[in-house]
Amino acid sequence: MRALTLFILFTLAQAADAGVDKTLAYPDGTPSAEEIMRQVYFVNHHYAVSNISFGDKSSPVKLVLMSSGKAPRLHSFIRHLNNDYADGVTKHRDRVVFKSGKLRGTGILVNTPVDDNQAQHYSMWLPALRKVRRHNEPAHNDAWGGSPFTYGDIYLRKPGHETHELIGEEKFPACLKSLQRPDNVRDKRLADLPEPACDVRGRAVYKLKSQTRFPNWWYDYREVWIDQKTFADYRSIYYKNDQPVKIIDKDWRSMKLDDPRGLYWRYWYADDYVNGNKGLAFVQPAAVRWNQKVKKSMWTEQSLRRIKQ
Repeated sequence: MRALTLFILFTLAQAADAGVDKTLAYPDGTPSAEEIMRQVYFVNHHYAVSNISFGDKSSPVKLVLMSSGKAPRLHSFIRHLNNDYADGVTKHRDRVVFKSGKLRGTGILVNTPVDDNQAQHYSMWLPALRKVRRHNEPAHNDAWGGSPFTYGDIYLRKPGHETHELIGEEKFPACLKSLQRPDNVRDKRLADLPEPACDVRGRAVYKLKSQTRFPNWWYDYREVWIDQKTFADYRSIYYKNDQPVKIIDKDWRSMKLDDPRGLYWRYWYADDYVNGNKGLAFVQPAAVRWNQKVKKSMWTEQSLRRIKQ
């Protein structure tokens, strides 16, 4: 049965639409539900810029994980994404280096091929072994870094993995959610948790219903609120048997480019209603940079081997 399930998931992944090209044009008029989600994919993969970096040595990205009855866990990392490939083989490469916690010194390099029928390639630098291990593309529902975010949420889910319906147009109704430090926790590392972003309240958004194509999946559909101008996906609520099981909120900020889709995120928040786990990845805006002059050798396995703890 497991082999059959994996075969079905693989077949669906291959049958998904041909991804989103980095040259995707900004739409004229009111886009269809499918076109809206393609624009969302463009925004999330930062195709408006050649490269983007989140965090630096003095101000890395922080990933805070909270579970009921347990002390908060904190990881920090630096992320570099490069979209500047024109060889017809590589679409983009993503490099993450963890700077603290149990994953300190671990590096991950993700290579996304232009051919959407090919899987992503993952290389991981393991500091304890001083070796690079290559891995197959993980399952969409695998947790990223032990967080409530899945590889599907971050890397793998494409517009064609779901069917999309435009429910309507409305004003975003609330502030975005964020983690709050428990009263009994005095960890100074959590002193700079971002406040809930309320400037999105009242913005014009599309509301979509996106149903997964995967059978017997962890969610049946999700409702997504998407900015009508920038195509930032502010909120996704996932449902199973018509009951909410997870929420993801994203606080997007403008790069002030001519393309309104030129955005970076200040934080991602997730709350898994099933197991009570919460997560927040956040970065200081001053530590986000784009369109830098960076050598492409940064996105190689050789660069992983040079990581210092």
